[in-house]
Parts: sequence; structure tokens; C-alpha cells
Amino acid sequence: MTTTEGMFEALVETAPDAMVAVDAGGRIVLANAQAGLLFGYHRSEMIGQHVEMLVPDGARSLHPRRRAAYAANPTTRSMGAGTELAARRKDGSEFPAEISLSSIQTADGVLVSAAVRDVTERKRAEAKFRGLLEAAPDAIIGVDSSGRIALVNAQAERLFGYARDELVGELVDLLVPDAVRGVHPAKRDSYFTDPFPRPMGAGMQLAGRRKDGTEFPAEISLSSIETEDGVLVSAAVRDVTERLEAQAERERLRAAAERERIEAQLQQSQRLESLGQLAGGVAHDFNNLLAAILNFSAFVAEELGVLASEGHAERYDQILDDVGQISRAADRATELTHQLLAFGRREVVAPRVLDLNHVVVEVEQLLHRTIGEHVELVTSLGDDLWRIRADPGQLGQVLMNLAVNGRDAMPGGGILTIETGNLFVDDAYAAGMPGLLAGRHVRIAVSDTGQGMSKDVKERAFEPFFSTKPKGEGTGLGLATVYGIVTQAEGHAHIYSEPGFGTTITALFPATDEHALEPEARTRGVHARGGETILVVEDEALLRTVTERILNRNSYRVLLAATGADALELVEKYDGTIHLLLSDVVMPQMLGKEVASRISELRPGIKVLYMSGYAQPVLASQGTLDPGVVLLGKPFTESELLSKLREVLDS
Repeated sequence: MTTTEGMFEALVETAPDAMVAVDAGGRIVLANAQAGLLFGYHRSEMIGQHVEMLVPDGARSLHPRRRAAYAANPTTRSMGAGTELAARRKDGSEFPAEISLSSIQTADGVLVSAAVRDVTERKRAEAKFRGLLEAAPDAIIGVDSSGRIALVNAQAERLFGYARDELVGELVDLLVPDAVRGVHPAKRDSYFTDPFPRPMGAGMQLAGRRKDGTEFPAEISLSSIETEDGVLVSAAVRDVTERLEAQAERERLRAAAERERIEAQLQQSQRLESLGQLAGGVAHDFNNLLAAILNFSAFVAEELGVLASEGHAERYDQILDDVGQISRAADRATELTHQLLAFGRREVVAPRVLDLNHVVVEVEQLLHRTIGEHVELVTSLGDDLWRIRADPGQLGQVLMNLAVNGRDAMPGGGILTIETGNLFVDDAYAAGMPGLLAGRHVRIAVSDTGQGMSKDVKERAFEPFFSTKPKGEGTGLGLATVYGIVTQAEGHAHIYSEPGFGTTITALFPATDEHALEPEARTRGVHARGGETILVVEDEALLRTVTERILNRNSYRVLLAATGADALELVEKYDGTIHLLLSDVVMPQMLGKEVASRISELRPGIKVLYMSGYAQPVLASQGTLDPGVVLLGKPFTESELLSKLREVLDS
């Protein structure tokens, strides 16, 4: 054996495939060890036998003719793989085979060499791949480097409307919408330069085109597949029409719900505004009556006291007690009217720049006594609070009302928490809160661990006289007063509550860059009796009478007018000096402000003191008085009237 022959035999023996050489007569002249393992024969059983022993029965009759063709045209070629090509083992079993043929020129003539490979596992893998491919929920298109479709699954046929044979071999641009068909080839080429798996996203900007020309929004994911014919780029295409429609419907419903919520809040704000106007008007009339009740009660009590001191005190004790009950009832009614005015934002306030934390600290001890030992009070005060501009007395009233409301929601005990902090309100947050402006705010939240509120109760909680407490246990003005005070300070109040999980009422106050000033000290001295002339303009007869009586008994000279027109006529006819005009604010035909203006033209330098239980016509912004305006709130006592008179006359 020559060296070359030895090398050839070694190569044949070590080849991974079964190697079989056949002569022109179809007899096996060479078989390597791998052939014996593959076909199940010993090598000696194969040498000299017809090669048809390795061919399945079904193809054995055709094989001699094919073998003769191979010998006549001994060009090296691959016969491929598939179930149509198979081989037969000694035990009669068959297997799919991939066979490569080549010719070998020898001294004895041409031999045809066959390299045989069992592709059973490959076929199984291909079958599994095809099963998965066909079962995929998405349309899958495989595209080769030339842009032609090489692979299509059943879902792609259904989605695009083409039969499989209509797609395979066609340019993938066939499935691209007309509008982007011109730029698609360049994009397609980039997929092969960067063939890593990547999603292309979803939305109307990506679309597919069906056979009938209709287009649909698509989500497309790309990946690469290594094949014997080169790289295929696989595109998994999903029609997202229903998803986008569902998303659009969700957005529509969300927007509708948001509009409904904002409209409901706006309607509540408008309803509360209307109720506030009504409350202010009612308070005005009530305050006139209460002023008369309080002062006439005081006159009666004073006279009874004189009579009692002259003897028969036992006869007057019961009467004095009855008069005291009238006065106390009038005082309670006065508190109610103040709450009505606060709710209606008609209360006169004295706002100043302050630190909200200081207000909480100042009323904390009072709150402890008010809520009782069965409720734990917890305060959590924010650091470096921005300053706000508000009436500290009214803020204390807000805290007191919220604490009482929280206490009543926890009859069995619980925790009442007061929190403060800075909050920057952006446009999006403000849009959902009618009346709230974007910008810096200081937040105070009062939370309880009580029973919470239902949706219906929460929507009406700020309305005056609305209460869930048993009859006689609440006025229904506590939260209404909170709402009025907060909104009068240009703030915003809202409620968060869930039945069984307690309630949090939050107030937001706009921050200010003004510097805090120390409040002026107020002194109350004994008012001096006067001798000046006072012009009283009051349309309520009872109040005119009681005011005249107070002034007369304190040595003032009194001129009376029921209307603004009467007052002007009186001033024109009166020759003496009129030192001060004491005028109601709200009167028919002519408001007190106009009366004061016209009388000041007739009597320059005359002092003016307004009195009213409804001071809106002389109020500036935020419920403060116009510059230079002095107001005596109704109902007033004799002492309060005389003190305010001297304050103005002596100024």
C-alpha cells in the first residue's frame, strides 16, 4: 500500500459520515466503520453486495436506473435531505438521509462514493420548529438578504390575506404601506447589518398592508435566524387595532370621568357660593334683630337690678334669670350668625403674614382640653414653612372646628393627627381642583381614625346646616365655617375619606413672600361719655331705637334717619355741627358707602363709622376693610358701640 492510499484509507475511516463506494455494477467495494455502525452490518457483510441492500424497499426498483445516471455523469453533487431520500438498516428499519455523491477514478474504473448522514434529529427539530411556527399567535415572515420572503406561517396568511405561495419569493415590500414603501429597502438593509433581536414598538406609525390594500396598525419584533442559506430576518407582526381602540376607549372614559369629577366639584363650588350669599343675607337680618334683643335685654336687666336694689329682690330674681336666658340665647345666635358669615366669606378679617406652625402650637393645649382624654392628639409640623397671609384667629377657629369634628367621628377613641408642610401645586394638580391656583402653598391636614364618610356625605359635608349627627347635637356649621374661612383666605379645602378608614381634611393656603410683622397691641380703655352730635342712619326701626337710647343715655346728641335720602335731607336742613355719621352698610335704595360719600361732600371732615352684620359692600379683597373704613359689627353691645365711637371721634 502506498503512502497516499494509506492516508486516503485513514481519512475514510475517521470521517463522521458513513462512506460507501460502489462500482459500475452497483456492488459495494468500500465501506468505512461509520457505515457499519449506521446500517447495522459488519463490514464484511457489505463488501461485494449490491448497494440496493441499503435502499428502502419502496425505492429499490428505481435505484439501478438512478445509479446508472450517477455513473454516467460522475459530477460531485449533494442530493439533499428529506423523507423522499431514505436508507435501510440491516433490521429493515428506515431513516431519513442526506446523501452527497462524488466520483473516484481508480485503475479499475470509476467508483461512485456516497457520504450518508442520518438526519432524523434534524427532521424532528424541523418538524418541531414548523409546529411552533404554525401555532404562533403572531404572523411570522422570514426575509432573506435580498429582501425576499423565504418563510411564512399560517397566521401571516390570515393577517395579510395572501396564500403562502403568493408570498414566498416576493419582496417583503409587498406588505408595507404605500406611504413608506420608498424608504423601506434602506431600513430593511439595516436589519441585516445589525441582525440582533429587537422590537420595533407599536402604534399607528408602524403599519402593515393587506392584499386588499387596507392598512392596520402593527407591532413588529425582529430577530435573526441562522440558516444554511444565510441569515434570515424574522419579523413577528401583530395587529394592534383592537388594543389601540381599547386604549382610546379607556382614555375617552378616563377623560369623561375626569370631566364629570371636575364638573361635580365646580357645581359644588357654585352651590356653596350661592348658599354663602344666602347665608350672608340671612345673617344681616338676624344681626339687626339680635342687636335689638341683646341691648333691650341689657336695658331690662339694668332696670331690674335697680328695682332689686331698692327692695323686694326676691320678686326680681326669677325675672333677672329669665332675662339672662334671653341674653345667653342671643349670644348663641350671634355665634351662629358669625359662623354663617364665615361660611359665606362675609366676615371681616384682620389678615397678617404668619407662620402656620405658630398657630398650631398656640391652640394645641386648648385642643387637648377640647377633644378629651379618649382621643390622642399627634402633631407633625413641617420644617421651614413658607409664610402665609391669614387671620390667626380664624385659623384657630378652623383647627378647633376640625378637631371637634374629628373627635365626634371617634366616640370610642382614636388618633387625631395635625400635619403641616410646604406643597408646590403644579398645573396638572390644580386642574383637578376647581378654584385652586398653581404655585407655592402651605398645607395643613387634620386626620382622624374614625368611621369615615360615604360619598354622598362627603359631597355635602361643606354645606351649612348639613349634619349626620343626631338632632340637637350639632349645628351643621363646623365644616361650612372651615370652608368659608379657607376660601376667604384664597385657599382651597378638600376632603379625603373612606368608610371605615377615617377622614382627612386638607386646607391649602397660598404662600407669600411678605415679611411677618408683629401684631399691634390693642388696648381697651374706659370709654368717655361724649357730647358730640351723631347722625344715625339705619333702616331697621328697632335698631334705630336701641341705638338712639344708648347714645342719649351717654350724653350724645342724636339725629335719626331711616334711609339715605332722609339723611341727606336732614343734613341740608340742620344748621349745627354733625361730628360723626353712624350708618348701616346695607340699606335699600342707597348703600351706606354712597350715603357717607354724599354727606362728606356736604360736611367736609365729618367722621364716619359703619355698622353692619353683612359688610361686603365696604370690604376690599380677602374680606379686609377698605383703607380708612372703620366698621362696628352687628350685633353690638352698648360698651362696644361707645368704645368704637370714641375710637373714631378721638382719632
